[in-house]
Order: sequence, then C-alpha cells, then structure tokens
Amino acid sequence: FRSRWEANYARYLNLLIKVKIIKEWKFEPDTFWFNEIKKGTRTYTPDFKVFNPDGTIEYHEVKGYMDAKSQTKLKRMKKYYPDINIQLIDKTIYNNIKRKFEKVVDGWENSET
Repeated sequence: FRSRWEANYARYLNLLIKVKIIKEWKFEPDTFWFNEIKKGTRTYTPDFKVFNPDGTIEYHEVKGYMDAKSQTKLKRMKKYYPDINIQLIDKTIYNNIKRKFEKVVDGWENSET
C-alpha cells in the first residue's frame, strides 16, 4: 500500500468481508484512460475495487487531502466514465472509521499519513 491509511482501510474492508457487507476487494486492479486528453492527467487508478454481495462494483479512493491532480482525475472520471461508482474516503470518513474500528481491527496502524 502507499500509505498507512490505505493499509488500515484494507484491514477495514477485510472486516466488512467477515461480516458479509462486501464480497471481496482488490487493490489498484484497474486503470482508466482518458484517451481524449492529450496532455496532463491521462489515467486514473482507484485505490480499491470493491465487490458487493448484490453483484455491483464500486471503487474506493482513500485521500487524506485533495491536491489539484487528484481533483482533475475525479472530475475526468465523472465525465468519461459516468457509470463508474467512486466513493471518496476523505479525512472525515477515514477518521469516523478509525474511531469506530481501530480497536477491533487486527493490526490497525496509528498515524496521520
């Protein structure tokens, strides 16, 4: 993983598998291309691909802060792939998960990054 937040989020997703809220997840398995873009940000690889029990798929992006490049990627995803469901796990959402689950998720790493 690229950060402790991503590692902890993976641990949280493993908990969701155990309690059958999700079916499975994969880390960075897909890259989306913005073929119409000739310069700048041309691809986006979401952090997690999450498979739900009902057969739907969504992508989860863990971001402690949103820089300009990340904003561009998410805007382009909405434009070029409007049917792809991206869930942004920002600082507020991550901290809510941390508060509720850090004591029950095995191996939770405490850090701000």
